[in-house]
Amino acid sequence: MYSGSDFPHLRYIFDRKTHLKYRRLMKTLNSSLAFESSDVAKFRFHVLQYYYKWGLRPTLDAFRVKKSTLYDWKKVYEESGKRLVSLVPKSTRPHHTRKMLTDFRLTEFIKQIRLNHGNVGANIIKPFLYEYARKEDLASISKSTIEKLIKRRHFTFEKRVNYRRKTKYTKLRVKKPPKVKKPGFIQIDSIIIYINQERHLFISVIDIFTKFALVEKVDSLSSLQARETFKKYQKISPTPIHTVQTDNGSEFLAKFHGYLEEQGIKHQFIYPRLVKVNAVIERFNRTIQEEFIKRSDEIYYDLEIFSRKLIKYLYWYNHKRPHWALNYLSPIQFINSKIPESR
Repeated sequence: MYSGSDFPHLRYIFDRKTHLKYRRLMKTLNSSLAFESSDVAKFRFHVLQYYYKWGLRPTLDAFRVKKSTLYDWKKVYEESGKRLVSLVPKSTRPHHTRKMLTDFRLTEFIKQIRLNHGNVGANIIKPFLYEYARKEDLASISKSTIEKLIKRRHFTFEKRVNYRRKTKYTKLRVKKPPKVKKPGFIQIDSIIIYINQERHLFISVIDIFTKFALVEKVDSLSSLQARETFKKYQKISPTPIHTVQTDNGSEFLAKFHGYLEEQGIKHQFIYPRLVKVNAVIERFNRTIQEEFIKRSDEIYYDLEIFSRKLIKYLYWYNHKRPHWALNYLSPIQFINSKIPESR
């Protein structure tokens, strides 16, 4: 006694005649869908329709296809009983493809090395594999073959772990540009410029409310150097400082951060790759490069003269240069006229 599950599902539901009609309908639908989704097949059908209506020469002139190609399409189309699906391009992949034949002992040796020593690369595996193949009297394989085996056999047994840099304190991060209504909010950043394949380093500081700024050329981007530059800014700043905002560079950690804590100054960081939060200092970095650094030839041959010119430029920038954001006043003019308590 047969149960219903012993028969194919559709055959069990339909009788033979209905089942054949169903299969015919599904083949028609599949063919229609295949044709509708193929732009190439639609183009071929359009060319053949034009050929049947107007003949060979007008078709070749209108569509610029080869005569042999047109007849190939016509032959396939007519031999299939003019089924549209016959015009859908067939796969050109060969039925028999080359296979990489590697001795199973070499494959197992690569697997064991990756298991025992982590995700080591083909350059490290190759000398050990060569020695093993020589002992076993086997033909060794190339570096590229080792890489293919690792990829195809999925010989990656350890996931890469991205460790975050640990600090002794919790970073205060901000996502939006600060909106300040009084001086004392400082942004600090570093500038790296390559001139004639030489690397030049600067640290820039600016008050985002008054636009009072300082730039110093430094030998290295270290937390000690950042701290010393900030101390210089503190001495010349006409207003007290209550907040410092930086990116996540290592020069703004360690000694620099420790100094801010000693001074009771709030230190906040931007999120990585969110430079728009540091928009004021980024714009100042561009200004100092365009108006001074890239226009000073002394950076090529005499850094002492360059440093003296930089001091003069900063005096002009802070005392005389009009700023659009300050209603065309210089930072010092703005401080003296708008912030009387700073005098």
